Amino acid sequence: MRKKDLETIVTNYIIDNKEKYYRLAYSYVKNPDDTLDIVQESIYKALLSINKLKNPDYINTWFYRIVVNTSLDYLRKQKKVYLVDTVTLEKYSDGIHDSYQNVDLLRALDDLPVDYRSIVVLRYFEGLKIEEVANVLNENVNTIKTRLYAALKKLKIKLDA
Repeated sequence: MRKKDLETIVTNYIIDNKEKYYRLAYSYVKNPDDTLDIVQESIYKALLSINKLKNPDYINTWFYRIVVNTSLDYLRKQKKVYLVDTVTLEKYSDGIHDSYQNVDLLRALDDLPVDYRSIVVLRYFEGLKIEEVANVLNENVNTIKTRLYAALKKLKIKLDA
């Protein structure tokens, strides 16, 4: 496939799914301005490394990985962690999520280590399969399963307390 055709496919895909990637980045930084910077940087990185995308069928997990890595890089540089602002998050929601707010769950999720929280967000909030989460985070499927189990166990303990 020609590079120009691939650029068009990737660009159209990102435009069509921009809200999903915004929500994902926002789940890490909890700040609208920083989120926009991360999404913009992710798009820039994607277009620079477009030749690494061998199969256009994997655009979803490929771009998820770029957004997650860019978000984590930003957090490492800023060394900031924000609580979830549910009002803003709901503002950008596509409406397919539950309509009730579970503040306890959001707080418990924020208390999880980033590795665990990333897995829970990608699996349950973004609806990715275990294999896709492993691809996005560049980890072994069994590692993802183990961390997911541990994260859910920690969430359960936290919510039962």
